Amino acid sequence: MENTPIFFADGESPKMIDAFKKAQETFKYFWRELSWEYRRIVPALDVACVKLAFTQEINNDTVVEHMWINEINFDGEKIKGILVNDPNELTNVSNGEYVEIPANQISDWLFVTQDKTYGGFTIQAMRSEMDETEREEHDAAWGLNFGDYNDILIAYEQKEKPENLTEHPMSQNMQESLFEFIKTNPNELTAQDELGYTFLHREAIAGNSTTVKVLIDSGADLNAKTHNNKTALDFAEQLKWEHIIPILK
Repeated sequence: MENTPIFFADGESPKMIDAFKKAQETFKYFWRELSWEYRRIVPALDVACVKLAFTQEINNDTVVEHMWINEINFDGEKIKGILVNDPNELTNVSNGEYVEIPANQISDWLFVTQDKTYGGFTIQAMRSEMDETEREEHDAAWGLNFGDYNDILIAYEQKEKPENLTEHPMSQNMQESLFEFIKTNPNELTAQDELGYTFLHREAIAGNSTTVKVLIDSGADLNAKTHNNKTALDFAEQLKWEHIIPILK
């Protein structure tokens, strides 16, 4: 990740700072889910957003505001999307603006599917300080069922299928069709986007070991580098996708 300092607003509680850290540690699961959502014909997610720390120097002081973005993309280092909040004090960003923020400025993430929320660490930290009536009013305002603030989910059906914490089910289900796709479209193995990312880079970032194996078995170049000189292994190591690192070595 980029070596930029992590900013917290004045007076952040230890509980909230812990929520920020948990969100950063688990963001890769959000991106894994969203990367598959972008390939679905029928959308499965009702909500998908990320909260980031935005900063500005105002009167010789670093002002921090945590705000949500949607229409998200992630290149392994920066979060990109559209700001959906109005800043309180900041004047260097505005609602509706496209932004790119280093991944270490993540303060929360949230996706919702089938009436279950995943992530929402700062939301649950705030809910933990509310009484039952306040939580009900809070959830009603969001229009979401946030469930137990002590039981935060990070991967789809992780309780019913613990293996989903390691590999997304769609990665496994798409194995044969991906082989066929590559046979029909061999140029996809070597194609690079405007930033130098290959198919293998993107799948390593998303944590899809099954598709990574298919690409390697089909002849993908393990040593291909982005314009920032990053290999697929570099991204897997940065994001601590432990099940993918050995495959790429």
